[in-house]
Amino acid sequence: MDIRIERLADLLVRYSNKVRRGDVVEIHGPPAAVPLIEAVYRKALAAGALVRAELSLPSLVEILLRHGNDAQLKYWRPTLLKDLRDTQCFFEIWADENTRAHTSIDPAREQIRQRARRPLRDLFMKRAAEKKLRWVGTIYPTHGMAQDAEMSLAEYTDFFLRACKCDRPNPVAAWKDVERRQRQVVRRLTGAKTIRVVAPDTDLTLSVTGRKWENCCGTENMPDGEVFTSPLENSAAGTIRFSFPAIHDGREVQDIRLTFRQGRVVEAAAAKNEDYLRKMIALDEGSCRPGEFAFGLNDDIQRFTRDILFDEKIGGTLHIALGAAFPETGGKNKSALHWDMICDLRQAGEVFVDGKRVFKNGKWIL
Repeated sequence: MDIRIERLADLLVRYSNKVRRGDVVEIHGPPAAVPLIEAVYRKALAAGALVRAELSLPSLVEILLRHGNDAQLKYWRPTLLKDLRDTQCFFEIWADENTRAHTSIDPAREQIRQRARRPLRDLFMKRAAEKKLRWVGTIYPTHGMAQDAEMSLAEYTDFFLRACKCDRPNPVAAWKDVERRQRQVVRRLTGAKTIRVVAPDTDLTLSVTGRKWENCCGTENMPDGEVFTSPLENSAAGTIRFSFPAIHDGREVQDIRLTFRQGRVVEAAAAKNEDYLRKMIALDEGSCRPGEFAFGLNDDIQRFTRDILFDEKIGGTLHIALGAAFPETGGKNKSALHWDMICDLRQAGEVFVDGKRVFKNGKWIL
């Protein structure tokens, strides 16, 4: 076992989810992630938790989406809600061996499945907002993910573990230092009313009056490094052009340009997969509104990988997610969708808070 994987498992159990004796712990992941699943399982048992692990087969989801009827697409095990209510700590480990497995599937079929599973998403977000559920999501590197990032598997593994600070003897101390540094940004944004973003083909204004900013420092994502909030539901106005492709369920949508009016997307265009973009925006009542507004702050992540776990954290960027908002920030928008899209501000971009410039070309003015 790579000592860095052992450090990662210890970081996830001891720091991210703070597993305690008697906690009910659930670990989800595919067979490709077994080395990390086993390491987390051992660490959670050692902490005195009651642990269950559930292996998922991605191929079964693909078969369902291709061949299931509507009733089968909508079905999910009712006991999942009970399991979620009984769980104190949740670990989600992603390890896609084929990141494009769903590309040729009709997105309408995925929409049926997503809508049906919305009660699970809503309960998950509610319990997390109430601090009754501690959860963290991470990856285990695969060849498919490395290919998307245009790296070898060894290079991608090094990149991932460095972004998690697991190349260091004490990753926990490193993430506590991240929390202290990001606290300065949260302080500057707390109490703000209006945020305006100006960049090439972008001039967007949102209201964040009364909303809370969250300092993300490894307790829900690993790697982490962002601060986020949920804007007022009817406030987004203007245009934004997203710098990187936005990927959802294996589909890559390139050069997205959105226009907002009174909080809703009123115009949407893309250079590739525009029809898919429009279908997702029309998924439900909340899918056309931004549920998240965030700044990426992880300077150890500086390259685009086609994995949102990394890309939304790129230092000097911001991202907006269409769809579900975060109740813990005061957000009220509900949707089966939560789709992050990234705007790179490192070369030419400014952010104004209540009319005062606080950010220019990837750097904060604090």
